[in-house]
Amino acid sequence: MNAALTASLQWQNVCHRKDLVPHSGIAVMLGKEPVAVFWLPGHDTELYAIGHTDPFSGSEVLAHGILCESQGIWSVASPLYKQHFRLDTGRCIETPDVGVDVWAVRMEQDWVQIGKVLIG
Repeated sequence: MNAALTASLQWQNVCHRKDLVPHSGIAVMLGKEPVAVFWLPGHDTELYAIGHTDPFSGSEVLAHGILCESQGIWSVASPLYKQHFRLDTGRCIETPDVGVDVWAVRMEQDWVQIGKVLIG
């Protein structure tokens, strides 16, 4: 992530490391926004945070989807209609013009933090 962008983020604790399940997702709230956090221990990028709401169904389910990896690209398959959303970009693999939000995420002193962009 761009260093200038990272410096302009306000980091918010969303869960503790002990809340995470390896190679799985959990749903957290960032203010009023449902977010899916995925933990892939042992990989180059271990944490991902994407929107939890499936844009095809409108249901908050993506944290409960199945993680998939193809050619080094991680995605989550929605448990409803099975579309795959890339964890790095939020784009739907089957329908690239559809996607979910992606947030900066990090582990800081055993707390999972999501970065919100500071405006102004």
